Amino acid sequence: MSELEYIELARDCEAISIPAGEHVTLPAGTPVYLMQSLGGSFTVQARSHGGLFRIAGRDADAIGKPVPEEAEAGTSSGGIEEQVWAALRTCYDPEIPVNIVDLGLVYDTRIAPQGNGHRVDVKMTLTAPGCGMGAAIAADAEDKIRAIAGVEDASVEVVWDPPWNPHMISEEGRKILGVR
Repeated sequence: MSELEYIELARDCEAISIPAGEHVTLPAGTPVYLMQSLGGSFTVQARSHGGLFRIAGRDADAIGKPVPEEAEAGTSSGGIEEQVWAALRTCYDPEIPVNIVDLGLVYDTRIAPQGNGHRVDVKMTLTAPGCGMGAAIAADAEDKIRAIAGVEDASVEVVWDPPWNPHMISEEGRKILGVR
């Protein structure tokens, strides 16, 4: 097991508690351990505040990191559909090191003309109905889709039918998780 990186927050920092999904402010000087850095956000453990927290990429400076490339808008190329899927592949559950596409959480995407661009509607699920991070994960996906040039609006809806199960994980996701 690798050693976790110890960091003291350089400034007050907005965060989302995991798994409750509540917005909190971690004060400057709070000691945290960097647990995961994927998809343009960070998962940190703040023992003094009771657990895990997700910090957005735009707040990377609070933990002494540069803004991740994935957190910057419109970096993908290709057609609109390819860009939508690429954006979704940068969205992660903060507790699982596999993106929402490879976890099998994205059930449907619809792209329709709107104004001078497109509207994108996505239906996705979560690994568990009680996951408090659902709204945060959906908002992250919406923000990343809206950042694509030519997208005028996006909506990500969390649905429960069909129920998610581990067989929905892609081969790539299984490799990352070390499962067959």
